[in-house]
Amino acid sequence: MDKKTIIGLVLMVAVFVGFSFYQSYEAKKYDEYRREVAKVQHEKMISEAAEQEAMRLSEESMTEEERYVRDSVDAARKLNAELYTYGAKLYDAKQLEEQSFDVENDLMKVEFSTRGGKIRNVTMKNYTKYADEERTELVELMQPATARFSLAMRTESGAAVSSEDFIYSYDVAEGETQSVVTMTLNIASDTWVKYHYTIYNTGNPSRDYLIDFNIEQQGLKNYLAGELMDIEWSNKSNKNERGFQMENLATTIAYYDREDKDWDTIDADGEKESVGELMWVALKQQYFSSAFISKENFAADMSFTGSAREGQDFLKAFNVALHLPLTAESGVSHNAFYYGPNDFKILNDVEFEGEKTNLEEIIPMGGWLIGWINRFFTIPIFHWLKDLGLNFGIIILILTILVKLIILPLTYKSYISTAKMRAIRPEMEALNAKYPNQEDAMKKQQAMMELYSKAGISPMGGCLPMLIQMPILWAMFRFFPASIELRGQGFLWSNDLSSYDSVLDLPFSIPFYGDHISLFALLMAVSLFGYSLLTYQQQAASTPQAGAGMMKFMMVYFMPVMMLCFLNSYSSGLCYYYFLSQIFTMIIMFVIRRTVDDEKVRAKLLAAKNKPKKKSKFQQRYEEALRQQQESLNREQRRGHR
Repeated sequence: MDKKTIIGLVLMVAVFVGFSFYQSYEAKKYDEYRREVAKVQHEKMISEAAEQEAMRLSEESMTEEERYVRDSVDAARKLNAELYTYGAKLYDAKQLEEQSFDVENDLMKVEFSTRGGKIRNVTMKNYTKYADEERTELVELMQPATARFSLAMRTESGAAVSSEDFIYSYDVAEGETQSVVTMTLNIASDTWVKYHYTIYNTGNPSRDYLIDFNIEQQGLKNYLAGELMDIEWSNKSNKNERGFQMENLATTIAYYDREDKDWDTIDADGEKESVGELMWVALKQQYFSSAFISKENFAADMSFTGSAREGQDFLKAFNVALHLPLTAESGVSHNAFYYGPNDFKILNDVEFEGEKTNLEEIIPMGGWLIGWINRFFTIPIFHWLKDLGLNFGIIILILTILVKLIILPLTYKSYISTAKMRAIRPEMEALNAKYPNQEDAMKKQQAMMELYSKAGISPMGGCLPMLIQMPILWAMFRFFPASIELRGQGFLWSNDLSSYDSVLDLPFSIPFYGDHISLFALLMAVSLFGYSLLTYQQQAASTPQAGAGMMKFMMVYFMPVMMLCFLNSYSSGLCYYYFLSQIFTMIIMFVIRRTVDDEKVRAKLLAAKNKPKKKSKFQQRYEEALRQQQESLNREQRRGHR
């Protein structure tokens, strides 16, 4: 070993020995610390035990009179402390017993609680929760034990309190078409707050699902934490539908910005969002909503937490902090609650203080084009057929036929374009043989365009009609899962067209598919396979394409399987519609094919081929783009040869 190696080994041994001594020293210190802590804890336990024993002996040695005096002194101290904290009026309100009572109209039952002067539950009389057998349990919009509507205040002593800490006095004045519930909390001798709830029974759902809620106050400003009325509005929503996944996705908090005249929802993760200039905030479930509406603009902090899994006793826990303006020493704040179904016809007519609320925006109808189709076509026709008393399965059948009749000209045009492509296939194959090399791709494309032009074929003739149909298909996709009209309506083996149908519940869950087999989804996938195969055969017969095997796999096999997995837990009404749509499309394509003679189409194209034909602007622009691209490619090739 050389000198450096010996020095290195010595240093390593020194470090190891030193570390061992250090570790032993630290272990010894830690043991001493643990013994000290154990000693202190033991002494504390002995002291507490001795103190408890002394108290027990003292209690046993006391006479009844001494105990009475002691308890009286303790009670007096507590009373003085609470009187100082709350003041006489609030102290009295704190000592009362909570009471609950119901006020009803023909559509709902509203349960009130005097604790906080709030609505603690609302029951929908005309809607029942999902059940596999007979549906008897009515829909409740919240869990009473979790309901809060709590005004943040400060007492004369400066202590922060909540209106939930106190019991309101109440009065109910019932009339023929309306009932008024007044909740009163006396805060001080000259300060009070009153909640006026007005429940209507007019026979108009847009009015009767809306509860006027006016806050009347005197001197409240001096007892608020800030310049605004800060109110915590929170509750947990019940699970009312069959499909946990779909109901969970649809349940969120929505709000409407009065200044921007637009609505939005908070992020899917439910993290806190703060917004201002609002007209309303809605705790939105899949088919029902609880909305707070105000005449004046207000701000809100909103968040929610979702249940971790299916089977828990709630779906989402909502929490909204309302910040309502309060500038006057006394006055009335005009507000309202909407408790009711997400029914487009009802929500569209809801007005408050002479202003349209736009509550119908919470129904996911799609963007401006898709929403327009649903608002002015799908919904009116759907309700017209519904008013005729037809079964909803028949209504969907008729709606499908109407849609197919409307887009029939587009379907026919698309098929004729495909037939023209089949007719000139020999010429297209000849061009493929003439330009087999990759570097001749531009020339081949230009020749193809020239052929299309002479034959009078538009390159977009087959695609454009199909693209035009896409908004209708997407409108149906948005309409059926959001349509409360389908809720609870059975057809064939499905007992609720708004949810999935299950002909077999699996004892396990398949990833991306689920734990059940939906027969309507399965029929939809089979019909999609047939439609895709028919479409592929027509395209393959009209246009020779590279990579046809992969295209066939994706189009004919992969797409139906993917849609089956995607729609297995969706509305059975939607799957039923897609099934009918594809069946009718195949029938229409079969009939058109039987009535269109490909030989006549080819003869006509060949006759027109030799006649000069003016090119469309699209063809001119496309050919010019191809020419410029070819020139650019030629320049690159010339540079490469230099």
